[in-house]
Amino acid sequence: MDNRIPSRLCGRAFNEADLAQIHQAITEAQPPLRAEIARRVCQVLDWTDVQGRPKLMSARVGLLRLHRAGLIELPAPSRGNGNGQGLVQGPQVWPEPIPVTAKLRELTGLRLEPVRDQRASRLWNGLIDRYHYLGYTPLPGAQLRYLIKWDHGVLGAIGFGAAAWKVAARDTWIGWERGEREAHLGRVLNNARFLLLPWVHVKNLASKILALAARRVAEDFPARYGEPVVLLETFVETPRFAGTCYRAANWQALGETTGRGKLDRHHRAALARKAVYVYPLRADFRTVLGVAA
Repeated sequence: MDNRIPSRLCGRAFNEADLAQIHQAITEAQPPLRAEIARRVCQVLDWTDVQGRPKLMSARVGLLRLHRAGLIELPAPSRGNGNGQGLVQGPQVWPEPIPVTAKLRELTGLRLEPVRDQRASRLWNGLIDRYHYLGYTPLPGAQLRYLIKWDHGVLGAIGFGAAAWKVAARDTWIGWERGEREAHLGRVLNNARFLLLPWVHVKNLASKILALAARRVAEDFPARYGEPVVLLETFVETPRFAGTCYRAANWQALGETTGRGKLDRHHRAALARKAVYVYPLRADFRTVLGVAA
């Protein structure tokens, strides 16, 4: 357990005074629930997006990190199992495992449907938990989730969450120094989950979905969060996957991660190395990310 006060928390500067305000928010929260504490923390720390809306998801992630570090004590979660993953409530009706082997042009009504309600959320969570090799964990920070559908049902799911805090290959390629990265990281989004159901076998479908997702994210993120996203990233575990669909969708391979993970402070490579891929959403992305032309 590391009980030192972090200098940054979920992308924002953090200090002892902020921690004191969080302790007060925990004491005063009525009802004493994590959601209410997050709401109060957003209010007292002015933790909002550019449209003035509270960043509740980021606050909850940050509070959980402080709780795990022993810096605060949160009440027991009202839902879930308290391990940060939650109890996955699957859909009432699962998709039928009927093989889909059509040609890509024959998939009429191919689309990405945003997850906007509890029913869609349970379906997305359940599919990822049951069929994705990483299983379900809540996506961090600002996020977008989509169900992949066509006229005859569900084909899979794809989700985007907050970018990794520090990735050497990505940061060098962008041209970021530390201050620029910390100021502009919120305009990079991570493709954290991508699933085509195991009975779906359609050539070039994966790269087609990535192309559709890039266009949707560029429109949906500013509409939801009030600021643009200009670069997508993802990490492909090798040699489990070759990253073929990303390359086919014109994502660029930059190198590999160190294999340490974002919470490793002791430089011990414990995780699988992953190939780093990026996809710019606009030509001037470096300028938007604070890098001089």
